[in-house]
Amino acid sequence: MKRVSVLMGGPSAEREVSLNSGANCAAALKEAGYKVATIDVTRDLPALLKTIKAQKPDVLFNALHGRWVEDGNIQGILNYLGIPYTHSGLMASAIAMDKPTAKRLFAEAGLRCPKGVLLHRSEVMTGDPLPRPYVVKPANEGSSVGVQIITKSSNARPFDGIEWPYGEFVLCEEFIQGRELTAGVMGDRAMAVTELKVDGGFYDYAHKYTDGVTTHLCPAPLREDIAKEAMRMALVAHQTLGCRGVSRCDFRYDDTNGDDINKLYLLEINTQPGMTALSLVPEQAKHLGISYPELVSWMVEHAACDA
Repeated sequence: MKRVSVLMGGPSAEREVSLNSGANCAAALKEAGYKVATIDVTRDLPALLKTIKAQKPDVLFNALHGRWVEDGNIQGILNYLGIPYTHSGLMASAIAMDKPTAKRLFAEAGLRCPKGVLLHRSEVMTGDPLPRPYVVKPANEGSSVGVQIITKSSNARPFDGIEWPYGEFVLCEEFIQGRELTAGVMGDRAMAVTELKVDGGFYDYAHKYTDGVTTHLCPAPLREDIAKEAMRMALVAHQTLGCRGVSRCDFRYDDTNGDDINKLYLLEINTQPGMTALSLVPEQAKHLGISYPELVSWMVEHAACDA
C-alpha cells in the first residue's frame, strides 16, 4: 500500500483554505485505498523534515496554498529530499506566483492578458496609474487576496481602508468587464470551463470560500468556439510555464457588445488549485465523470520530483 503524506496549513494568508483542502484530500485518498498521514506545515523547517522522515511517505500530496508554499520554496525542499510530490515543480511554481513574470511569458506565447504595469506602492498612491476602472493586486499572492477594483464612480483610492502586508510592489491592470470564467488542466488536456456568477461584487476571497454566494455553471453557457479557446489558452499557459499535474486558469470574457473571441483575457494561472468542497477543479472532474477519490489518486500516481 502506497504511503501518502498530505502537506497542509502553511504560514501564508491562505492557511485556512489549505487546511480545508488538505482535510478533503486526505479523506479522499483514504477512500481510494492509500495509507494517509497529514502534516501541518509551519515555518519550523527542522520540525517539517523530522515529521516527513518519521512518516516515510512514498509521495507527498501538496495541498498548500499561497506564498512560501506555492511559489517554489517548499518545492525546492521536496526536491532536495528526493520525494515525489503532486502539482508543479520549483520553476513553474515560482514563475506562476510571480504574476508580472508569468504575464510576460504568456504574452510571448501569444496569450491575451489585460494590460498592466508593476509599480512601487508609493507610485500608486500618488495618483491613478491607469485610466479607471483598473485593478490593484499583490504581485505574488493567490485566491484574490488583497485585490481591489478602483471604479470610475468611486472616490476610493488604492489601499484605502485596508492593510497591505503584501510587499512594496503592486501590479495594476486594466479592468475587464464581463464574465468570470475558469478552466482546469489535468496533465496534457484541458478539463472544462466554469462560469462564476457572483452575488454582488467580484469573485474575491470571500466569494471563493463562502457557501451560497457564488453560482458555478459547469460547463459554462458559452458559444462553443469561446469555450474551446479558453481551454486552449489554459493548456498553453500550463505548458508555457512547464506546469505538471493539475492547474487552473482564470479568465475574464467581455461580451457586453456581443460575442468576440478576441475579448477573452487570461488573468492568471494557479498551480495548486483549491480542493475544498467549493473548489472548481473537483467540480470539473465530476463533470468529466472523474470522482474526487479518482482525481486525487491520479494526482498521486502522476507525482514527480525535479531532482
